[in-house]
Amino acid sequence: MYYRGFPNNVTNHNTYISPEDAYLRQQNYNYNPSLGYVQHNNQPKKCVTQREVELMRNERSLWEEHVAWTRMAIISLTFNLPDVNFVLARLLKNAEDMGNMFRPIYGDNAANMYAALIKEHLLIAADLVKAAIAGDTQAANEAERKWYENADKIAVFLNSINPFLSVEQVRQMFYQHLALTKQEAVYMINKDYEKDIAIYDQIEKQAREMADMISDAMIKLYPVLRG
Repeated sequence: MYYRGFPNNVTNHNTYISPEDAYLRQQNYNYNPSLGYVQHNNQPKKCVTQREVELMRNERSLWEEHVAWTRMAIISLTFNLPDVNFVLARLLKNAEDMGNMFRPIYGDNAANMYAALIKEHLLIAADLVKAAIAGDTQAANEAERKWYENADKIAVFLNSINPFLSVEQVRQMFYQHLALTKQEAVYMINKDYEKDIAIYDQIEKQAREMADMISDAMIKLYPVLRG
């Protein structure tokens, strides 16, 4: 278990560390209350500030919500639960939240475009699940085609606002996200719950990797975000 040091005016040092902080520790960083995380073990010196950690944590939170509410939508759609419309509405709010995360960094136009692309991504996902449940192969195939086309748009868009996000890098990450999510839905529809849960573990991990890729690119483009 990892524990994090606190500033001198805080006496309780036995506080459970977050997954983000644990990751930094594993990458040979020490926590310094004044500097943030500083690389050690004879590695080239690199400081990760508290502001960077917060940025990474916020981006991860949005992607964790993204996959969690997507999962809940799959469940509600599959079993025709009475909460389905409320769940879908909350899922779509994630697109707005992701856009707002971009707003102070990339501006209103980029934020609105990103929100629209993520909303489209989510709506197509819902259409794909509905078609699969109905056994409509043609509609499912068409939804999947649009889904990957949307991923291509997202890859091009993110590269257009941040050259540190290559089109191919983003495309590969989104394609993996789509493939995992589709398989999650298939397992749920087929009531293969053990495999469904196992693949959700992969989805969570991959979502955090996507979040880190996006936040890392933000910091590279705008070093002022390091604080």
